[in-house]
Amino acid sequence: MDVAAGPDGLDAGDRPDAVVPLVTRTAAVDGDRRERLRELYELHYRDLVRLACLLLDHTEAAEEVVQDAFVKLYGALDRIEDREATPAYLRSMVMNGARSKLRRRQVVRRHPPTPEPHVEPADAATLLHEDQREVIEALRTLPGRQRECLVLRYYGGCSEAEIAETLGIARGTVKSSVSRAMAAMSERLEGRR
Repeated sequence: MDVAAGPDGLDAGDRPDAVVPLVTRTAAVDGDRRERLRELYELHYRDLVRLACLLLDHTEAAEEVVQDAFVKLYGALDRIEDREATPAYLRSMVMNGARSKLRRRQVVRRHPPTPEPHVEPADAATLLHEDQREVIEALRTLPGRQRECLVLRYYGGCSEAEIAETLGIARGTVKSSVSRAMAAMSERLEGRR
């Protein structure tokens, strides 16, 4: 009889009773992870898409960024110890995904294969009132950091501390970015009236 073999002569991995609990435990952990992801999806998906839309200006791109964040989150759920921090972690992933998409766009703009004209969606005019369109246009003219801070503060309803944590910057930077963004938005919107 082999030293690693059990009393029945089978290795631990060869015994059916050793394999079944491992499979059952793995399925249970995977089921719990799926349930957590489903709950997070139901609670946060729409808000995250809106957040990404304000940063990216295309609904399809925003949905893609958010979906990618949920896929990445699924693999990382077991490593997140603080369940309360999961929405902030997810929001950070969306912000990082939006930044990456914007960087890729800049590269494409520098080296365009063939320029394509920008066409507004057919339903864009019916979805937004004129003043809403003006605000969004002014928002898109802001530098990236200011736009991100403003969107998280006033659309996302995040506190300065939450914004600082999400963006990985100091609270003072958040305050000054929001202040500058609000001044720039006021100036741009006053010029249009």
